Amino acid sequence: MSTLVISLPPRPRLRSRSAEPLAVEASGTDEFDYLLSSDGFSVQAQGRCAPSLLPKADTVVAVVCDADIAWHRITLPKAPAARLRAALTGLLEDAVLEDAESTHFALAPGSIAGQSAWVAAIHRPWLAGVLTGLERHEVFVDRVVPLSWPDDRPCGHFSEAIGATKQDLTLTWAHSDGVVVLRLQGGLARSLLPQPLPPEARWSSTPEVATAAERWLGIPVTVASSSERALLATRTLWNLRQFDLARRNRGTRAVRDLLRRWSSPVWRPVRYGLLALVASQVIGLNLWAWHQSAEVASKRKAMVSLVQSSFPQIRAVLDAPLQMQREVDSLRALAGKPSEVDLEPPLQAAAAAWPSGQPPVASLSFQPGRLTLAAVGWSDAETDRFRSQLRPTGWQVDASQGRLVMTRASHSPP
Repeated sequence: MSTLVISLPPRPRLRSRSAEPLAVEASGTDEFDYLLSSDGFSVQAQGRCAPSLLPKADTVVAVVCDADIAWHRITLPKAPAARLRAALTGLLEDAVLEDAESTHFALAPGSIAGQSAWVAAIHRPWLAGVLTGLERHEVFVDRVVPLSWPDDRPCGHFSEAIGATKQDLTLTWAHSDGVVVLRLQGGLARSLLPQPLPPEARWSSTPEVATAAERWLGIPVTVASSSERALLATRTLWNLRQFDLARRNRGTRAVRDLLRRWSSPVWRPVRYGLLALVASQVIGLNLWAWHQSAEVASKRKAMVSLVQSSFPQIRAVLDAPLQMQREVDSLRALAGKPSEVDLEPPLQAAAAAWPSGQPPVASLSFQPGRLTLAAVGWSDAETDRFRSQLRPTGWQVDASQGRLVMTRASHSPP
């Protein structure tokens, strides 16, 4: 799964020797440094370009530089999820340098209410402006991560100070008590570092200032480019997109990504294959429908031929089964033989199964295919015996309120 890592430029601030403020909104940033990784461990491509020219990837991660995040350790208040943001604002109102309402807060992964937890504080209008500017160019950031974060294993990284010469270095010192960015001019940086240096500490530096960093530190450092450090930051569990900056359009973005991927040249053989499959199915269904139609027409023709050969007097066959049934009934009536819906068959069957101890039927009612007999005073055993004797001959008997209703077993009574 490919990952696009975007390094957000430092938030503009007031210059140290000028009263002219820089633009505080970064939504109009012209270009971004980026890198593309196919496995999350190696850099496949990197560069700098406008948001509209950024390459496409399965996951997009934005990395915030160290100087744009303030870290606070608090006891996480026990508040509902809907009110947690307001609770953090009230708790950190005096700790942040800017207005708490314009500060975005993000909790450390795995934070538990009532226990100590780290909170990252970022300028909300600036971060929201960057994300909105990227989304306008259809670059949807899934996660926002810090370059450094508080960790039990201390880590120091040397880099060139922004807008300064190579002799002016900065040290990002991340340890269990927080993250601090220090200039190496003067003695402040040395006074804040523990002495002796922790043996488990990891030291790295950008290639441009590696020599100066080793000279200042007195021990070798690992050379790590900005791209490698940004890619390493994507492995953290931190995600600064929380509360009002959390992603809410994952479904829409997923559908858009699927459509874009489906229309790419890589999927062209699949599209052609699926189109051929659909076309073959449509053709096959039409051929099968034609075959079935021919079969029905052939059977209908055979039925008409059978009716006309059996009953030559029928000239036009409109409803073959009905016309054939009428002719058969006519022939049966001429021969004096009763049909299944006449009175004689059920009456004969009832007489054959009538219990010997019962008097003749007192009354009866007949409808075509249905004979109702009076059976007052019959015991349950006699009724069951009467029903069981008629069942093998194809008659169904229903007993209710001193009456026996006989119908053919293949026909439900109305």
